[in-house]
Amino acid sequence: MIKHCYIHIPFCKKICSYCDFCKLFYQEKMVNDYLIELEKEIKSIYQGEILETIYIGGGTPSCLSKKQLEKLFSILSILKKDNQIEYTIEGNIETTTKEKLLLYQKYGVNRLSFGIESIHSKNQAFLERDFSKEKTERIIQEARKIGFKNINLDVMYALPTENKKMLEEDIEYILSLTPEHISTYSLMIEPHTKLYIQNYHNISQDLDAEMYELIKEKLSQAGYNHYEISNFSKKGFESIHNLCYWKNKEYYGFGLGASSYRNSKRISNTRSWTNYQNGFWIKEEEKLVKKDIIEYEILLRLRTKEGINLITFKEKYQKNLQELYNYHLLKEKQYLIEEKNHLFIPEDKWYISNEIIVQLLGCERNE
Repeated sequence: MIKHCYIHIPFCKKICSYCDFCKLFYQEKMVNDYLIELEKEIKSIYQGEILETIYIGGGTPSCLSKKQLEKLFSILSILKKDNQIEYTIEGNIETTTKEKLLLYQKYGVNRLSFGIESIHSKNQAFLERDFSKEKTERIIQEARKIGFKNINLDVMYALPTENKKMLEEDIEYILSLTPEHISTYSLMIEPHTKLYIQNYHNISQDLDAEMYELIKEKLSQAGYNHYEISNFSKKGFESIHNLCYWKNKEYYGFGLGASSYRNSKRISNTRSWTNYQNGFWIKEEEKLVKKDIIEYEILLRLRTKEGINLITFKEKYQKNLQELYNYHLLKEKQYLIEEKNHLFIPEDKWYISNEIIVQLLGCERNE
C-alpha cells in the first residue's frame, strides 16, 4: 500500500544557473492551467490510501500567489492524510511571506524546506540566487512564532567560486538558524544547465572530498545525526518522506516531470508542458522484475546509516543477501560492515559509496 506522495510544482520566478530539474518561468495563466491538469491527474491515479507523507517540491512552490496556493491545497485535500503526517513544502526565502506561512499552517503543512545554498555574494551570483540575511532570519523567526517546529535548510558546496573557509562560514550561519534538518548537496554541473553551457567544470574530486569531510565534522560536532549520505538531522527529525525513497518504498509522484514508484513500476512523467496539459502525463514506465527490485533495494538502502536489514531482506525476498551476492572481500576491506543483522557502508567510506555499491552489485552469484 502506498503511503507517500510527491507533488511537483515546476514554476520559478528566476531560473538558477545550476538547475536541471523540470522547471518553467512563472506565468499566472500557465500556473492556473497547470493546477487544473494536476487535479485531473491526481483524481485519475490516486487510489485513496492514507498517506504518511506529502512533499510539495519544485521548482519553487512558494512563488505561487496566495490564491494559487489556496487552489493547490484545495486540490490536495482529496488526499487522505494520516494523523501524524509529515507534510512538507519547499520554498525560497525570497518568495516566502508571513501570509503564505499562515496559509501553509492552515492546510496542515508541518515541515518547511528552504534552499539557502550559500551566504556569500560571490557564490550567490554564480548560482544566480538572491539572498538576504535579514529576510532569511525574519522568515525563520516568523515561521517559529507561527508554530513550525520542523525546518530543513539546504546547503550547496563544491562551487568553483568557493573555498573551504567560505563553506565553513556557510555551515556556521546555517547552524545559527538552528534548523531541525540540514541537506547538503555537492554541485554537479549537468548538461542543459546554464553553467554547463557556459563551460564551467566541477571542482577536483580531492577538494570535493575535503569539503564533504568538513561538513560531516562540523554538523556532527553540532549534534546532528548523519543518517543518509547527504542528510543530517536532530534526533527524531529525519525526513520520513526522503527515507521512503532510500527504503525503496512505493510512492506517488504527480505533476510535470515527477517520478513515481507504484505497482512494481518506475514511472516518469513527461517534462513537456504541451503533452502534460493535453493529458499525456506519463512519458515512460519501467516494469521491474524481482532482480531489478533487489538491486534498487541495495542501491538505495546503502545510502543510509542503517543500511540493509538482513532479516527484513530475507523476509521480503525469500533469500539471504549472501546467497545472491558474494561480498566477503568487501567486508574484509571494511568497505562493508555486517553488525547486528545489518549490512552498511561505514561513514568514513560514504564518499566512495557509489564505487562500493557498484562492486557489490558486480559480485552477483550465478544461480
